[in-house]
Amino acid sequence: MKKLLLIALAAAGAVFAKKKLDESKQEQALWAAATDNVNKSN
Repeated sequence: MKKLLLIALAAAGAVFAKKKLDESKQEQALWAAATDNVNKSN
């Protein structure tokens, strides 16, 4: 029973980590889109 609980916790942790990683990538893409194409006036 303990092994099953550990497997479930590991799976939940992996899902949580994947979700956070995807959110981070989306935020980085948003910032890149907002800042990369800025034209500097000289």
